[in-house]
Amino acid sequence: MTKAELVARIATDSGLSRKAADKALKAFVGAIHEALEASSDAKVRIPDLGTFRVSKRKSRTGVNPRTREKMHIPATVVPAFTAAKALKQAVKE
Repeated sequence: MTKAELVARIATDSGLSRKAADKALKAFVGAIHEALEASSDAKVRIPDLGTFRVSKRKSRTGVNPRTREKMHIPATVVPAFTAAKALKQAVKE
């Protein structure tokens, strides 16, 4: 599903115009971005969908597959998503 298809589905299901549905989707995504940027241990839990959170990766030693040379991979912070039980069940069926 593309963003345009999602906006159309939101507009149809909610009775909003496509423009209003697009604005609502942008606000939703923006709110998640802001919440995760605010803190390194932030979580956004949405029932029946899942939890967006910030995950910390430790630094490690990796290997360049082309040259087989060892290299240092620095620690980093990345977004993560854990699916809710209801979403897992919906996909399973």
